[in-house]
Amino acid sequence: LPAALAESLGVTRLALAADAVTAFAGALGQRPGAVVAAGTGLIALGTDLTAWQRADGWGHLLGDSGGGAWIGRAGLDAALRAHDGRRGGSAALLAAMESVFGPAQELPAQLYPRIDRPAVLASFAPEVARCATAGDEVAAGILARAAGHIAESASAVCPPAVVGAEAPQVALTGGLLKMGDPLLVPLRAELAAQLPSARQVAAAGDPLDGALLIATALAQDALRLPRHPTLLYVPAEQGR
Repeated sequence: LPAALAESLGVTRLALAADAVTAFAGALGQRPGAVVAAGTGLIALGTDLTAWQRADGWGHLLGDSGGGAWIGRAGLDAALRAHDGRRGGSAALLAAMESVFGPAQELPAQLYPRIDRPAVLASFAPEVARCATAGDEVAAGILARAAGHIAESASAVCPPAVVGAEAPQVALTGGLLKMGDPLLVPLRAELAAQLPSARQVAAAGDPLDGALLIATALAQDALRLPRHPTLLYVPAEQGR
């Protein structure tokens, strides 16, 4: 890629950044802290400006705990439990599931052959939030557990506070935040409990803003974010 860009566009300076890094840069710029990118999946990335720490981002089968697909799957599980008469079921989530996907017995045939299963699962997450807002305790419990998982990932990557230095910042970014208070209220409480020495802040921008920040900093010899072979790679620096 660097050679192709140099040949076709005359690019002489290039940074290859993972989307989690551009999310971090967009949210916090070039300062110590942690960012959780929460959408269909979930990944947390943190740095003390000397190295990166990553948590989760393992996909909907192995992780992404607390992300949209995780919430949607938990909601559908509670719906099917209600359909079967098992403990942990929610009649409200069952009704929501049937309004979206049709009869319960048809759901497996709809879901399992799909190559976009994570997105299909995540499409049910807003229904979990609606049921929680309406007072369904099972749905609210799912979002509380999701908040705990998200805060755990943030806690795993956030650098420790340094005496005499600014407290590390923690920011959230991604489409999952559109769920609003049903998720954000328990999430803020979990972050305060698990990261008492960090400061919760609103993300300053999105991943596109982060890509522009990285490009600008690179052009000005002011890129302070840690280099990494798969997270933030600057080919021209190799061999210096």
